[in-house]
Amino acid sequence: EVQLVESGGGLVQAGGSLRLSCVASGITFDDHAIGWFRQVPGKEREDVSYFSSRDSTPYYRDSVKGRFTISRDNAKNTVYLQMNSLKPEDTATYYCAAGSVDSIIFMAGRIFGMEYWGKGTLVTVSS
Repeated sequence: EVQLVESGGGLVQAGGSLRLSCVASGITFDDHAIGWFRQVPGKEREDVSYFSSRDSTPYYRDSVKGRFTISRDNAKNTVYLQMNSLKPEDTATYYCAAGSVDSIIFMAGRIFGMEYWGKGTLVTVSS
């Protein structure tokens, strides 16, 4: 059984930092894309940052470039998202997701085919 478990969300003031963690079990990062997505109720899901393969350069959406950093520890099957200089518009539920590199596709600037999703962790940034 594949499980993705996120942690690290919380309430922070604008300008502050949080570090999200996602521990994966039942899959390996060798053959899966892995990354972070976020969603606000009533709005479309956003791709935040991800590795499309083991050796890929990470993707960042424009609004988080220079502020967020994704990293991973393959030995621990853990992916992280360091979020600095947080803004109120970063408020969302953040989800960790993974998908086989053979199944993912890219369309209109987004990644599709992430088969496995965590339950999410809420990040709230106050102004």
